[in-house]
Amino acid sequence: MQKNYVGDVEHVQVLSFWHTPLISNYKVLTDDDFKKLLSMNEVISVVELAFKAKAAHTLISPPRFHIDTDKGGLVFTVGAETKDKRVIGFRVYDTFHPDSHQSPTDKTQLVSVFDSETGSFKGVVIGSLIGGWRTGALGGVAIKYLSRPNSTSVGVLGSGFQSRTQLEAACAVRDIKFAKVFSPHIEKRQTFAREMSDLLHIEVIEVESPEEAVRDVDILLCATSSTTPVFDALWLKPGVHINTVGPKLAHEHEISVEVAQKSQVICTDSLDQLNSYDPPFFLYDQPEMKQVCDLSEVIAGRRTARTSDNDISLFLSVGLSGTEVLVADSAIMKASQLFF
Repeated sequence: MQKNYVGDVEHVQVLSFWHTPLISNYKVLTDDDFKKLLSMNEVISVVELAFKAKAAHTLISPPRFHIDTDKGGLVFTVGAETKDKRVIGFRVYDTFHPDSHQSPTDKTQLVSVFDSETGSFKGVVIGSLIGGWRTGALGGVAIKYLSRPNSTSVGVLGSGFQSRTQLEAACAVRDIKFAKVFSPHIEKRQTFAREMSDLLHIEVIEVESPEEAVRDVDILLCATSSTTPVFDALWLKPGVHINTVGPKLAHEHEISVEVAQKSQVICTDSLDQLNSYDPPFFLYDQPEMKQVCDLSEVIAGRRTARTSDNDISLFLSVGLSGTEVLVADSAIMKASQLFF
């Protein structure tokens, strides 16, 4: 009988896809498999490759679309990379229970992967980790290209799953020594500080106000479910880089227009997605909208990022479709290598 292992002889872990049906060698991976197969560094590398493919016009990444009923619906993102990885596929998650504070990246998602040349089905990844890690990795790539290379401190607004992946990604691309976290939920921010200190081996402390989290940090991570701005632009340190992951619509947005007005560099991962929002994007009628550029253009060297250590840079994460498919493919490929 064949078995699948991750780890060394002293610590053997059986991948859960061994317990699921295998048809024509395709893989069915769960959250347990995903966290054993890929590290945040590996996911960041895959997402960075996606940005480079986008700049080279080999990434197909249209805006997401949805199917709704009176009770809820399904949201789909589709994408393909046609040169290096040669994969095509889709992701789907639900919008039922809209009154919950669960973000899309916290929801169970299904990502299906096919070969873009033959159409053969390669496998699926099912769970909540892939969405959160992929979004964290998008933030990590932005930090790598937009923040000051000597950044060592981070402020975190929000204490949920996405705040965790954003901080982990920041530590993967910068030599972070210290982080501060604020959340209105005292127990959650205390747990966040304790667990992330242990995970990342840096000092993470919980603070009692958003101002304390924002002031005097090199990188600010904003990952909340708030529909109103959660910090004052006047608190921002010159040279800070900001990642915003939460709501960014005209009628509900976690950062203020004043933050964009103070920023010398404004990037997003998908202008197509940003321009397709209905209700519209929160900067749609602001002069700063003309300033927003695609991060892939910075990565390709066609657009300049910061020109001074005092420049403030802002990354507006809206979700680059196709990145989920590439991340899922990497997990499936690694699982295939371990199947013997």
